[in-house]
Amino acid sequence: MSRRTLVLAAAAGAALAAHRRAFPGYATSDLTGRTAVVTGAGSGIGRSLAVLLASRGAAVHVVDVDLARAQAVADQVGGTAHQVDVSDAAAVQALADAVFAAGPVDLLFNNAGIGHAGAVADTTLEDWQRLVAVNVMGVVHGVHAFLPRLLAQDRRSVIVNTASMAGLVPAAGMVPYATTKSAVVGMSEALDREVVGRGVRVHALCPGVIATDIIRTSTMRGDWADRQAGITGLYATRGTSPDVVARQALAAVAAGRNVIATPRYQVVPPWLVKRLSPSVGAALSSRLVNGMAGSTSS
Repeated sequence: MSRRTLVLAAAAGAALAAHRRAFPGYATSDLTGRTAVVTGAGSGIGRSLAVLLASRGAAVHVVDVDLARAQAVADQVGGTAHQVDVSDAAAVQALADAVFAAGPVDLLFNNAGIGHAGAVADTTLEDWQRLVAVNVMGVVHGVHAFLPRLLAQDRRSVIVNTASMAGLVPAAGMVPYATTKSAVVGMSEALDREVVGRGVRVHALCPGVIATDIIRTSTMRGDWADRQAGITGLYATRGTSPDVVARQALAAVAAGRNVIATPRYQVVPPWLVKRLSPSVGAALSSRLVNGMAGSTSS
């Protein structure tokens, strides 16, 4: 090995060590005595997060717009159910008041979100407004209500904002959805750098194709509406379990990774290609989206 290679390797190692000191992880293997808040926890990734957090000892506040679903999960994990529409700032503020009244909060998962697919020309202004209200402002409301009190606590804490692979890789036919999820990634990256030295880490969780109800409950416009049943089946049969997402999310929080791509085999390759060669990344993204749509067409 040449001297230059050794010098570069040493420099890279020093840079990595410095980064880990500046952006430390948060231990998640034993959460006994910790309190977690999970929105959108009545099903899918949120439910899997709530179950995993509870299994590791955390007291979990299970939050969902559907109280029955929240209560069912809360009963399963021994947690507390809350009915909250995250697009309602006052409701999220009231949630924070109730949770902090019982003690400090250690982990906040702004996970609630809604889906959408269809050409921009077929998308209504009301679609845009609803997506922004839930996917963007829902996260903003969570951060606004919880962050000041997290910073005031005499203990470290974590915020995980659920974005999407669509927030990392361009996806034609998902422009409104990708717009909201890109905003969540950007916010999480910038906010992490703003507060990391004050005891709070912020992460963007970017799942790929996951076996949840998001496609079935999504708004789909134009040709995409005709494919909804087929795409729902595709996600159900080929999607990764949300339990995998939950495990990888907590592992990444422990490792201190700001952007959490999960499952890594799905999300990381196109994300890296996009960063190295945007034109190739765009072509790959179009092939993936077209392939998904084509595989479900009649």
